[in-house]
Amino acid sequence: MKKVLILALLAPSFLFGQQNKFAQLGEELPTPNEYRNAAGAPGHNYYQQKADYDIEVILDDKNQKITGEETITYTNNSPDNLEYLWIQLDQNVRALDSDSKLITIEKMEDFRSIQDISKKLFEFDGGFKIEEVTTPSGRDMKFSINKTMLRIDLDKPLSAGSSVSFRIKWCYNINDRMKIGGRSGFEYFEENDNYLYTIAQWFPRMCVYNDVEGWQNKQFLGRGEFTLPFGDYEVAITVPSDHIVGSTGELQNESSVLTSEQRSRFKEAAKSDTPVLIVTQAEAEAAEKEKKTGEKTWIFKATNVRDFAFASSRKFMWDAQGVQVGGKNIMAMSYYPKEGNPLWERYSTKLVAHTIKTYSKFTVDYPYPVAISVHSKWIGMEYPMICFNGGRPEADGTYSERTKYGMWGVIIHEVGHNFFPMIINSDERQWTWMDEGLNTFVQYLTEQEWEREYPSRRGPAYLIADYMRGDQNFISPIMTNSESIWQFGNNAYGKPATALNILRETVMGRELFDYSFKIYCERWKFKHPSPADFFRTMEDASAVDLDWFWRAWFFTTDFVDISLDEVNWYELNTMNPDVEMAFKKEKDGKADKFIGDTRNLTMVKDPLNEIDDNIDDFYGKRDVYKVDALHLQDYEKFKKGLTEKELALLNSGKQFYELKFTNKGGIPMPLIIRFTFEDNTTEVFRIPAEIWRRSEFKVSKVFMFDKEVSAIRLDPFLETADTDLNNNSWPEEKAPTRYDLFKKKQKNENPMQRDKRVKELGN
Repeated sequence: MKKVLILALLAPSFLFGQQNKFAQLGEELPTPNEYRNAAGAPGHNYYQQKADYDIEVILDDKNQKITGEETITYTNNSPDNLEYLWIQLDQNVRALDSDSKLITIEKMEDFRSIQDISKKLFEFDGGFKIEEVTTPSGRDMKFSINKTMLRIDLDKPLSAGSSVSFRIKWCYNINDRMKIGGRSGFEYFEENDNYLYTIAQWFPRMCVYNDVEGWQNKQFLGRGEFTLPFGDYEVAITVPSDHIVGSTGELQNESSVLTSEQRSRFKEAAKSDTPVLIVTQAEAEAAEKEKKTGEKTWIFKATNVRDFAFASSRKFMWDAQGVQVGGKNIMAMSYYPKEGNPLWERYSTKLVAHTIKTYSKFTVDYPYPVAISVHSKWIGMEYPMICFNGGRPEADGTYSERTKYGMWGVIIHEVGHNFFPMIINSDERQWTWMDEGLNTFVQYLTEQEWEREYPSRRGPAYLIADYMRGDQNFISPIMTNSESIWQFGNNAYGKPATALNILRETVMGRELFDYSFKIYCERWKFKHPSPADFFRTMEDASAVDLDWFWRAWFFTTDFVDISLDEVNWYELNTMNPDVEMAFKKEKDGKADKFIGDTRNLTMVKDPLNEIDDNIDDFYGKRDVYKVDALHLQDYEKFKKGLTEKELALLNSGKQFYELKFTNKGGIPMPLIIRFTFEDNTTEVFRIPAEIWRRSEFKVSKVFMFDKEVSAIRLDPFLETADTDLNNNSWPEEKAPTRYDLFKKKQKNENPMQRDKRVKELGN
């Protein structure tokens, strides 16, 4: 209902006291120091350690076993003397006495079949067997193993600026990923008795020592991934002679392991902007049938990387193309068995090339010489220059749209991990969101530049609403240790990616966000950033105080639910008796009438005052809407006290709308309000989140227009992750929900298979 607004001077009312969400992040963040400054950049005494590896490894294809020997040279660039060194033994997560098995929560309802019980009884000894830890000259070194960690006790502390070298010899059994899962392992193809190996976490690796945590000392329990120092690698990989190997780094001995024709194709691929087959499907199929005897050793070198992985199989096809990034020619490559076609030959390498170009635009130029995508069923995992990706068509070569988009998404995501955390090297064991969340955000940007209206699973704000409105007992703050997170995918991937998207689209704007995000990436490439470094850099480079945003989105499990509670409509009282009396008469005429009064007009035939003229007195005969001379005289006096501008404003017909909002979910967000007017035009207002700074739960705002409003919508572009859209409209809008009376059973076939059947019927 429209109300009349009479102008008055009101004394302002202030709510004193600091509000929770808008308190500055002080105690929550570490104190800036000489290693990490208050701007979020590396400090003037920032340091990081270096670990160089010389490795020889043998892949035993008969027994599915890895045997290796490595020499690690560790350089202490810290100001501290180190009494011991810590090394990660991640394969020990598969040891028979692994804690990861003991701490798994189980219920009897998990054991509904013989197969479920068999899985529990299944034992696989996949842990490292450490055979030797010695000096380069062969003298034994004292060491101790604590589950997934190995400590080397030095004869004397490693002083600042010094290096130490040591040698480790080990072996382990490779796990069958199809039976027991894992980021690394093998897939067995029974048809031709062949294996496809994706090998990672395969060698003892140095832990990170830095100014934030000292030694990284968190055990590997299976979920929290890896934090590693940078270094240079030379790796000799011995495999069956007919295997094709894809690996971190650049191949050093192509003349020994590739045919002249393959080398010629590789040179052609380097100059091509479309994929060129180096090993064809026919050649791969011949290799998997013939199975040559003997071995070959492939030698790779990689500079300034934090890890090393490889893939090996005689089933591999291999294609490549050149990609120009930052004035350098990068080799985008894919390795895949025939089971990956037709999807992989058509898309994989093009996706690799697109990903490194798009990520380079938003982060830093891709620095490495190669970027590789390897196909293996069900897996998605990343390492420097190489990643393992799922997305397998049906045996008949058809595939569903879900399979295609799943393949596209996982390749973009895993290749994108080259940037987070392989280059911008965050601590994954502690903060999964710093690599998965940031990577998922840039994945979304990359997907949208791959295909118009790409149906991204994560990134758009509205897609996280279901998760955020869920049971708070099973939701963790983003700032939770990786091993303790509820709903891992939503927490570490979806929510942080959404938060960054909201910053980019709604809070900061694209230009300001993109600049600040790129500054963060440039500052911390080939370094070890912490959450505080990210938070501070984004504020430092943008001049936007985002403490409220980090606090709400990253440190709590609050959600977004802002309701439009009340809309009050006002119009200025002109004080002109002719105008106001006419307005009152029209308003009264349109007012709802009491049903008794309405019925009495016809059913009460002869009220006494209509028969007896002496009943109605002055009040009964008075016209309450009549404008008299006194009204006009008072109005003339009133006008003399106004300026021309004030009188014009009074007669302008301005419409005032007072909107009242409640923050029900706890996260303060900008108010994006769309007004639709009677003439069907619209106007959008964007009010910064700071409107909540002194009143955390309830705010109001007055809007003034020249025309009447017909509808109001809060968050009309679905950009704040509001979890309840039913309280966002005036007048209230609620869409009906469709329900099915029954469900039809459908044949389990993808649309491509159905299309084949349709064509067959047509013929």
